[in-house]
Amino acid sequence: MSEKDKEAIAAFRRDVVDPSQSSLVLVDFWAEWCGPCKQLSPIIEKIAAEYADRGVLLVKINVDENGFIASQFRVQSIPTVYAIFKGQPVADLTSARTEGQYRQMLDKILAQLPIESEASKAAQDLAPLIAVAEEALGAGDTEQALGLFGQLGEVAPDNPQVIGGYLRALAALGQTEEAEAMLASLPPEIASDPAIERGRAAIALARSATPGVDTGPLEARVAANPDDYDALFDLSAARMANGDRDGASDALLAIIAGDRAWEEGKARNQLLQLFEVVGLEDPWVSSQRRRLSAILFG
Repeated sequence: MSEKDKEAIAAFRRDVVDPSQSSLVLVDFWAEWCGPCKQLSPIIEKIAAEYADRGVLLVKINVDENGFIASQFRVQSIPTVYAIFKGQPVADLTSARTEGQYRQMLDKILAQLPIESEASKAAQDLAPLIAVAEEALGAGDTEQALGLFGQLGEVAPDNPQVIGGYLRALAALGQTEEAEAMLASLPPEIASDPAIERGRAAIALARSATPGVDTGPLEARVAANPDDYDALFDLSAARMANGDRDGASDALLAIIAGDRAWEEGKARNQLLQLFEVVGLEDPWVSSQRRRLSAILFG
């Protein structure tokens, strides 16, 4: 082995292997004469900068100057891009050519690996504070929850859980226009997050309900005619607006039990939306899902 190869190995260990013990290192094999490499360079550099706080590093290796390293990775064409973690290739990103493709592949990789990053540390610090805000929202202290989520938003403006909680608090207060405006302003990569979807469901429910509704007349209509599904559906919305999720679920389940296809499954869709708002991991949702399953499959 030549001195040049030994130096290349030492540099690779310093620049790639050692950092990859806690970070995800993107290794871009390129050359000055490679046209596609020059086209890819600004894209991959932008993505690496964007994902830096999530523990992603970029190392560019010129194959003309580091032929030994390129041969160890069996690089046959360029550009070739590998993701390295703990000294081992974990993904071949060569097929990616656009920012969207890189984001999709990196999001999938990062979700599966214990990467140490500023973002992960920040998320750990935020978790107990988010839990306090969620507890306030779940207990019906909506104004306090809105304030807490708002304060967290100043610290972590791009955190989906914080944004989703703020949207749900706005929806619970009937401030649907403000919530919808905020939702519309979110970038696509955040807007598709499950926490945001939960906020979107809360807004949709809030649109169909008016807080403080007197349920008496609707209760009377249902008592006189249990098959009055329109009244049952409106009663469910009124109960939910008044914070009675048990009663809301009871009314929707009564419709499903009587006619699951009513209005093209409108009651079931509303119930699933209610589950989304409360939270799919919530024990209450689990119990209501069992009730729904008993009706559908019993």
